[in-house]
Amino acid sequence: METVLTYIPLDVALIAANFDRFLYGVWVTLNLTFLSLVLGGLLSIPMAIARASGHAVLNPLVQGYTYVFRGTPLLVQTYLIYYGVGQFEVIRQSFLWDPILSSAWWCALIAFTLNTAAYTTELLRGAIADTPKGEVEAAIATGHSYRSRMRRIILPSAFRRAIPAYSNEVIFMLHGSVIASTITLQDILGVGRWLNGRYYLAYEGFITAAVLYFLIVLCITWIFRSIEGRYLRHLTRRATTASSDAVALPTAERI
Repeated sequence: METVLTYIPLDVALIAANFDRFLYGVWVTLNLTFLSLVLGGLLSIPMAIARASGHAVLNPLVQGYTYVFRGTPLLVQTYLIYYGVGQFEVIRQSFLWDPILSSAWWCALIAFTLNTAAYTTELLRGAIADTPKGEVEAAIATGHSYRSRMRRIILPSAFRRAIPAYSNEVIFMLHGSVIASTITLQDILGVGRWLNGRYYLAYEGFITAAVLYFLIVLCITWIFRSIEGRYLRHLTRRATTASSDAVALPTAERI
C-alpha cells in the first residue's frame, strides 16, 4: 500500500485537510458570480431596449458604455475600481468609501456587474432585433402599445431565444471571477494560490481548483439544457420539421 501511495502525484491528504477552505472559495465564487449576473441582467434590460429602439440620446450613451466594457479586459476594470478610485480624495471622503469602495468584495462585484451588463445588453439587443416581424405586426394589429408589445411579446420572445447564448455568458463570468483572487479575495483560485504559497505545491491547489470549476460548469450546462428543453422545445420541433421537409422535397421533385 505504501508503495502505491508513493506514486500518487498529488498530496491527497493535504487537499482533504484544506478542503473546507476550497468550499469557502466555492461559496465566494458562486456568490460573486450569481449576484453580478442578476444585477447585470437587470441593468441590461433597459439598456438593451434603448439600443434596439435606436433612441437618439440613450442609444449612443449605452453604445459607448458597452464598447468601453467589452473593449477592455475585466482585470483592468477591476484594478481601476479597487486600486484606482482610492487615489481621489473626494471619493475617500464620501459616504461610499468605507462600506463599499474600500472593500475588495464590493469592488469585485461592481466590476463584474458592469462587465456582464455590457455583454448581456448586446446579447439582448440582438435577440430583440431578431424578433420575427410577424409577431410585432400581429401585436400592433391587436392594438398593443409599444410598452405593451415590449412587455408581453418582444421581451419574452427575446429572453427565450437568448438562452443558449446567455449560458455561455454565465460560464464566461464564472471563469472571469478568478480575477477576484488578485485583489485578496479567497475564491476558488484564491485558495489554490494560498495553498501554493504556503506549501510550495502547485498541483494540489490548482488542480483542485480546476476540478471544482469543471464541476460547476457541468452543473451550469445541465441547468441551461433543462431550461432550453422547456422553453425552446417549440423551436426544436420547428427545426426538425423544416429539416424533414428539406429532405423530402428533392424526392417529390424527382417523382
